[in-house]
Amino acid sequence: MSVIAPADKASVLAEALPYIQRFHGKTIVIKYGGNAMTEEKLKQGFARDVVLLKLVGMNPVVVHGGGPQIGELLKRVGKQSEFIQGMRVTDEETMDVVEMVLGGLVNKEIVGLLNQHGGKAVGLTGKDGGFIRAKQMKLKSLEKEGEWIDIGHVGEVVGIDAQLIELLDSKDFIPVVAPIGVGEKGEPYNINADVVAGKLAQTLSAEKLMLLTNVAGVMDKEGKVLTGLSASQVDALIADGTISGGMLPKVQCALEAARNGVRTCHIIDGRVEHALLLEVLTNQGVGTLIRGAAANRK
Repeated sequence: MSVIAPADKASVLAEALPYIQRFHGKTIVIKYGGNAMTEEKLKQGFARDVVLLKLVGMNPVVVHGGGPQIGELLKRVGKQSEFIQGMRVTDEETMDVVEMVLGGLVNKEIVGLLNQHGGKAVGLTGKDGGFIRAKQMKLKSLEKEGEWIDIGHVGEVVGIDAQLIELLDSKDFIPVVAPIGVGEKGEPYNINADVVAGKLAQTLSAEKLMLLTNVAGVMDKEGKVLTGLSASQVDALIADGTISGGMLPKVQCALEAARNGVRTCHIIDGRVEHALLLEVLTNQGVGTLIRGAAANRK
């Protein structure tokens, strides 16, 4: 372990001060997934970073995924995972496993880590207080025009009642949200965690939406990370094919949030230790920043 000179530590803290002041009392919605969620060292570092942000006066809200963990438990119970257009087909039995993994195992592990490092974390799903309202998602068939594919309990967000999150924030708790919504008849829906994080950030008028990924950020055609992008610049990068494939849905989620009240959206590399702190509290940052309309006005 390298030793940092006291003067260098003081310099780091001095650099962080204006960011602590600027973001004091602001809401930061963090989508947690990828390597940061599976590698022990990164898990511990993530928990410490979130707790630190809370202790210096920010309001972090964590939304987590859990696709690999769901797949693993389905395999253990002898059920084959099926995907159509990248979406997990979720019948009632699969939905039971999704709720067990996301609302139970994964959620409680994150809550435990945050509490272990001095936070006051509370685990939630969108079913709690009915705060994430959802409806069934139907996929358009790529083979037969005009036909729709039923993929079961896969949902899209209809609306979010943020009162529960705001109450927890005001009492110094850290909300940890599993992306499960609830339908009109109380039926559960599995929702993409990026989408839930984006919609929640919009509803809370968050200062930042931070999406942790397993890549360095949005890259140009030469492989260089792009940052400080406006919505129109992102549109151009999508149009010319620079942004494509697996990065496209994540960028579109950030773009929607940026256009609907979230000041800045960040796509950052969760494989980098202390990625959250580097992005929030340093001049350099890490990953891609997309400026929202509110940020562009100032």
